[in-house]
Amino acid sequence: MSDSKKDGTSSGMEGLPGAFGDSHPGFMEYKFQPVYMEEKKAAMMLPYNEKFVGDKTTGSIHGGIITLLMDTAGGMCVMATVKQMMPIATLDLRMDYLRPTKKGMDITAEVECYELTQYVAFVRGFAYQGEGDAKEAVAHMTAAFMLNTKGPNFGKASRFSEVDGGEK
Repeated sequence: MSDSKKDGTSSGMEGLPGAFGDSHPGFMEYKFQPVYMEEKKAAMMLPYNEKFVGDKTTGSIHGGIITLLMDTAGGMCVMATVKQMMPIATLDLRMDYLRPTKKGMDITAEVECYELTQYVAFVRGFAYQGEGDAKEAVAHMTAAFMLNTKGPNFGKASRFSEVDGGEK
């Protein structure tokens, strides 16, 4: 993953994948791994893990984990598009599962931000298994993310540790 352009100039996104990954539960709990982060595009990979299997007879990964991967990759793509870390919220996310995943194979989510407004980023992408000619789509996602929400900002320490929970 590179933060510099081919001509050697800066993309303005230095440190974003690391900052995102150092504080985002998806990276820490599920072992999501950033593959690349470019302007309007991002990819991340979920290593195969038997604890995420939804069908014990085939070894296929549960669809909820694939949805979480796609949502997290979409958020990282939004950060790449706006070129800064900011709190965002998933407004809408649609998943179409194309086929069951294959046992023992990693899953890579590749997403793009195809439209950006003042308040919303629109993202779409595919989850794949395999590489090159053997690359096979297992799911498709479209999503909308609200920008500058009041949620956690993954570029800074969480504000949730400052909340007293309303107890008096």
